[in-house]
Amino acid sequence: MSLAVGSRHAAGVDRLLASYRAIPVGERVRLAKHTSNLFRSRTATTAPGLDTSGLTGVVAVDPVARTADVQGMCTYEDLVDATLAHALTPLVVPQLRTITLGGAVTGLGIESASWRNGLPHESVLEMDVLTGAGEVVTTDPHTRHPDLFRAFPNSYGTLGYATRLRIDLEPVGGTVSLRHVRFHDVAALVDTLGEVVAAGRHAGEPVDYVDGVVFSGTESYLVLGRRTDEPGARSDYSGSAVYYRSIQHDGPEPRRDVLSTHDYLWRWDTDWFWCSRAFGAQDPRVRRLWPRRWLRSSVYWRLVALDRRFEVADRLEARKGRPPRERVVQDVELPLATTAEFLGWFLREVPIEPVWLCPLRLRRPEPWTLYPLRAGETYVNVGFWSTVPGIPGAAPGSTNRRIEHEVTALGGHKSLYSESFYDEHEFRRLYGGDHYAALKSRWDPEGRLPDLYAKAVRGA
Repeated sequence: MSLAVGSRHAAGVDRLLASYRAIPVGERVRLAKHTSNLFRSRTATTAPGLDTSGLTGVVAVDPVARTADVQGMCTYEDLVDATLAHALTPLVVPQLRTITLGGAVTGLGIESASWRNGLPHESVLEMDVLTGAGEVVTTDPHTRHPDLFRAFPNSYGTLGYATRLRIDLEPVGGTVSLRHVRFHDVAALVDTLGEVVAAGRHAGEPVDYVDGVVFSGTESYLVLGRRTDEPGARSDYSGSAVYYRSIQHDGPEPRRDVLSTHDYLWRWDTDWFWCSRAFGAQDPRVRRLWPRRWLRSSVYWRLVALDRRFEVADRLEARKGRPPRERVVQDVELPLATTAEFLGWFLREVPIEPVWLCPLRLRRPEPWTLYPLRAGETYVNVGFWSTVPGIPGAAPGSTNRRIEHEVTALGGHKSLYSESFYDEHEFRRLYGGDHYAALKSRWDPEGRLPDLYAKAVRGA
């Protein structure tokens, strides 16, 4: 790290601490952010927030050690730009460009390398955290405050905020070669997914990246990626072509494709997976007029925020004499053994398609306090992001509640970036219980930061 870069980082931390001290005692401490990748509301406040404007960059990349020191509010878009210059990437790169490293670590993240590299927080070697007590402490897995280190993932800023993280990197090639393998039965896809994760290969070829898409009970795909440096034509899904539609094909043989590594990492961002269709962006007539620079998740997120602010969708439903549609935007982790059962239930009961699949195995044997997945077991992340018709007279979140019940019954967990409807007893049982309360008391003794249940369920 150069002296100048170190000085800029120190100045950013100083501004953060000054903003913490400026928040009146009795007011909740939280980030002064104008954008977010969270899908849950939070209580409005007039209190100033934490100034993280000086904590948005990459401090240093060490191509020999294959590590990077990164500020907590650095987006993965900027982080990948810095590491790809050395033919390296983070071990897991979440799908959306504006997710921050600190956000992915405190709020969990996942992608197609997670079957071999786990979750983003598992590649963290050490980090500096601004705790609720207003102190910046350095923590790591073994010697410096390991209790905070192991509880930070899935704490969503209720124990503190990361100001700097040192992470592992891995080498990559210039391209990713893809195979889109079609299945006519979801259970067969899940069985094959387990075989690929166990062997690291499929049909005699090595596999580096794995995810999948379920379009219906009779049409689903595994997408198997291999790091390469193959010459020749590369596909481009950052303009008129839509990536998820390229997966679909008829016939028994896999469809093959090649993307640059950069474009592979952001293949889902251009259309926010498939959610851009809600804004008409996949209509060829609209897409021809839609500026290419606006084909990205951050733009769609701003459109969602405008809809929330002015209740456009709800007003349109009311004009048709219908209740507001229920937002069902969730990612859940199921054990491999119960994934097919969950998908069968979901396809019967919830009118949402497509559905994203991503296998996961923890990289490290030690447990993580607030998201207790088991080492050595394969899980499958199931992501579904849409709305369903509102049910007159039903309690708010009725479909989400049914999903939460089914996930728990099948031994799974759900991420907390979106709305949750658990009662407090069930939530505490699933997400840390008394251990979380003890950690909260130690690292936020005056309760300056929201409690996890209050933040995730009540919108504090």
